[in-house]
Amino acid sequence: MALKITDDCTSCDACVSVCPNEAISPGDVIYLIDPNKCTECVGAHDTPQCQTVCPADCIIEDPAHPRAA
Repeated sequence: MALKITDDCTSCDACVSVCPNEAISPGDVIYLIDPNKCTECVGAHDTPQCQTVCPADCIIEDPAHPRAA
């Protein structure tokens, strides 16, 4: 399970500091989420913290890395 950042990202940097897994980093144009580190904050928070603070509402579930059944 992992999230991804869409092209609507404004690179505001709000999501980086709230990620408990340090899964978010700057890309060439927008921020990127490492799917190998992203746990959607399970075990740390009730909701993904990056989604909570994102003013552009551009962090979505990554269909390439779905939640385990």
